[in-house]
Amino acid sequence: MEQLHDLRVSRIIRLCSPKALKEKLPVDDRVAETVVTGRHEVENILTGQDSRLLVIVGPCSIHDVDAAREYASKLSVLRTELQHELCILMRVYFEKPRTSVGWKGFINDPHLNDTYDIEHGLYHARRLLIEINAHGLPAATEFLDPITPQYVADLVSWAAIGARTIESQTHRQMASGLSMPVGFKNSTDGRINVAVDAIRSAMHPHSFLGIDQEGHSSVITTKGNPFGHLVLRGGEKPNYDAQNIAIAESLMEKTGLEQSILVDCSHANSGKKHEQQLKVWENILEQKEKGNKSIAGVMIESNICGGNQPFPEDPDKLRYGVSITDECLSWGETERMLREGAEVMKKIISQ
Repeated sequence: MEQLHDLRVSRIIRLCSPKALKEKLPVDDRVAETVVTGRHEVENILTGQDSRLLVIVGPCSIHDVDAAREYASKLSVLRTELQHELCILMRVYFEKPRTSVGWKGFINDPHLNDTYDIEHGLYHARRLLIEINAHGLPAATEFLDPITPQYVADLVSWAAIGARTIESQTHRQMASGLSMPVGFKNSTDGRINVAVDAIRSAMHPHSFLGIDQEGHSSVITTKGNPFGHLVLRGGEKPNYDAQNIAIAESLMEKTGLEQSILVDCSHANSGKKHEQQLKVWENILEQKEKGNKSIAGVMIESNICGGNQPFPEDPDKLRYGVSITDECLSWGETERMLREGAEVMKKIISQ
């Protein structure tokens, strides 16, 4: 009899279970406190109980854990210093959705050489998240593969469903069971109705196929996630201005959703030019000064050094602290804009 399965599969490598990885890299009380505090802070901002501005800031993607550690140490100091005006979480993205092909992120290819040592990627992603949270700095990420959360979601305070997966039933189901608030980005062409549909879907219970902590195929039944919210990232044109915010507010009101919006200062809102993120940031602060209540926070792509660099065949030639995916603001630019933003928010909060 001819073989009927795995005709186009070249190899299968069994991974350790989520439970086994967590036993190797356990969470201590300090780390757990940071995760829980971060989640509660985000929830309170989304529901209007906390008047600070949520700021999710960090590298477009993690490819060098040493640079990520250095960035986290800098950002943790700023989080503490500006804590009364801004609620700062570090953007720690390990998975990268690709429009066609390309590097899929640290978890998939941690050595940057197409060897796809995913077990190594999961181990060091979890280890880095523990180290970041140990600084007292909560972490934010995008979940792309539905299996990944079982390995690292206990260390994440905010999660995103990206523009390329927003219409995926798999990701809506996954979001319904995640333990942290989830931001849903509008589609790459700018449609926000699909994100609103995703938020509504994730609010409800679902049952679907997944893996348990032992790594066994299981039926996962969720309770629904009450803290879904919209992330505007632009589309065929930017959508961060007051007119587009008003359109989003109206749609959310019509569908009975909490009017909680995050604005992505990068991606299509900045034309993928890192220096344009400052323009978006300033516009959002201006809207807040004029009394806007629906904008709960922003996302900013930032690294130690500004811009980005082409991804060469030899990873040893990469410059330290420079993005290999989208352009990022430098640390100096980031620190300056956050300090200026904190001053604006101080006046708003005191009113």
